[in-house]
Amino acid sequence: MPRSTSTALASEGARTLGDPYLPTSGNGGYTVIHYDLDCDYRVASNRLTATATITARATQRLSKFSMDFAGLVASKVTVNAARTTHLQQTARKLVITPATAINNGTEFTIVVKYSGQPKPVRSQWGEVGWEELSDGVIVAGQPSGAPSWFPCNDHPSNKATYAFRFSAETPYRVLCNGELVRKTQRASRTQWEFHSHEPMATYLATVQIGLYETLGVSQNGVPQFVLLPDDLRSNALADFEPQERMMALFERLFGPYPFDDYTVVVTDDELEIPLEAQGLAIFGRNHIDGVAGSERLIAHELSHQWFGNSLTLSHWKDIWLHEGFACYSEWLWSEESGGPTADACAETHWARINRLPKDLTVGDPGSQRMFDDRVYKRGALTLHALRRTLGDQAFFDLLREWVAVHRHGSVTTGEFIQLVERYATVPVRSLFASWLDQSALPELPRRHPQS
Repeated sequence: MPRSTSTALASEGARTLGDPYLPTSGNGGYTVIHYDLDCDYRVASNRLTATATITARATQRLSKFSMDFAGLVASKVTVNAARTTHLQQTARKLVITPATAINNGTEFTIVVKYSGQPKPVRSQWGEVGWEELSDGVIVAGQPSGAPSWFPCNDHPSNKATYAFRFSAETPYRVLCNGELVRKTQRASRTQWEFHSHEPMATYLATVQIGLYETLGVSQNGVPQFVLLPDDLRSNALADFEPQERMMALFERLFGPYPFDDYTVVVTDDELEIPLEAQGLAIFGRNHIDGVAGSERLIAHELSHQWFGNSLTLSHWKDIWLHEGFACYSEWLWSEESGGPTADACAETHWARINRLPKDLTVGDPGSQRMFDDRVYKRGALTLHALRRTLGDQAFFDLLREWVAVHRHGSVTTGEFIQLVERYATVPVRSLFASWLDQSALPELPRRHPQS
């Protein structure tokens, strides 16, 4: 946010909430409870016309507040059905002055009508958010891409429920987070309506649009589907065949799957890496080869439904709580499926990382390195060090309690350490200090007798 706008908000309303890693994302003074997004999209022209109805609660008296919003134009904004007295739109913010100040603790409704040609948001990690495919759309919002398609309070700690109504040309399949509750065809266009009842961070909200066929990949338990181009069907059947067993393993180790179903989208375009969103994951056609070339990644993305989507970090410095756990889930699946054990994976990756520069700390890697692969692998090694210290029984009991207690909530490293201390028979603060707070790579502890 430009300094002038931030100063105005500080003196007359709510400050930008921010995060040390994304200081201009997020907005103070209120918490969003629910987003209702009514969107009409034209694929050929990349034209979006939409209305966002946002229910929020003030956490201080508000004479002015802001929302994250980028690249689109707001044509009308009301607060509690009254036209705003002043609306300012900058490159990344809507600054709203309601006709009447909002009292602390009051629930209020914002309606934003907007339109334009959505595009990704530029960030230090590249372009994120709304992206056109060769024939369709992918939305990958991590960490700051949500404002590319709807006005929001873009901070990971502000989780809300969602309703999506999304219209597009009838041949296209539309997928958003949550349960598909209605599909209505009118002439050449179809409206898809989804409800996401579990609270969700803005960066995990998504819409996927393409010429996709639907493939069922699970006969038991959690319904699992793959949306994909028809020519990839046979390869996808082979590649996603283990996913049902992955789900069973993770439910046994982490607790019940936290959402109603799980859908993987395979785009017709190639993608650099797979991506997760709440209740779904996105792969490129280059990841589907029919010979299990992406099995590790399939396990990784599935595990994010527990670690990242149900349990979501409160601050980006704790990214290891997502990626370290997902990487460790890869090793757990390897062990379960007859590959190298988690112990062998840990030894191998410790040796590889030991040959790399020791210039980051896992517990606070800095914004530029939050997605560095060393955060992922060293985060997983932290968990394996903890497993060796506690023993298998206590370690997995701990994980199940961690997931259950914070289901659909926000989490911090400090909360995780506090829970670990309840399970540990020896002091563990020094273990976390050495693995998370120091750049040097510690030695893995000896195996616990019960491991």
